[in-house]
Amino acid sequence: MKIIFTILASLICIQLFACSKNNVIEHTNSSNNNSNTDTTKMKITIGSAVFTATLNNNATATAFKAMLPLTINMSELNSNEKFYYFSTTLPANASSGGNIQVGDLMLYGNNCLVLFYEGFNTSYNYTRLGRVDNTSGLVAALSAGSVTVKFEKQ
Repeated sequence: MKIIFTILASLICIQLFACSKNNVIEHTNSSNNNSNTDTTKMKITIGSAVFTATLNNNATATAFKAMLPLTINMSELNSNEKFYYFSTTLPANASSGGNIQVGDLMLYGNNCLVLFYEGFNTSYNYTRLGRVDNTSGLVAALSAGSVTVKFEKQ
């Protein structure tokens, strides 16, 4: 009986140490750090041109990242943007577009992905997903009609 009591007491002590708050916090923090650094960058391929984009930290960008890798045919609109309508919706938190910059990646409504290749001011509402880091060559890659665009996690 003494042996069983000793084994049970040992198991309880092991269980208490294994579930201490310090271990849980350290594990959670290391997981959060990995997910933030692994998923904030994205590779965009348009023909032979390759760009890197930084995604915003919001629910829309998170939902978009979950769809990657993604290859889509984006259509031309207004000689300043390419767009694509998803068959599903993404969470949206739209605000006035204001000053659109070359390389902005946004969501119009809750299912229209937009990649801008010209800058301008607008009163339309968009949810910001992110932006292309270095836009050199983006205008040339996007300015001719519909294009096939591949989005990948980096």
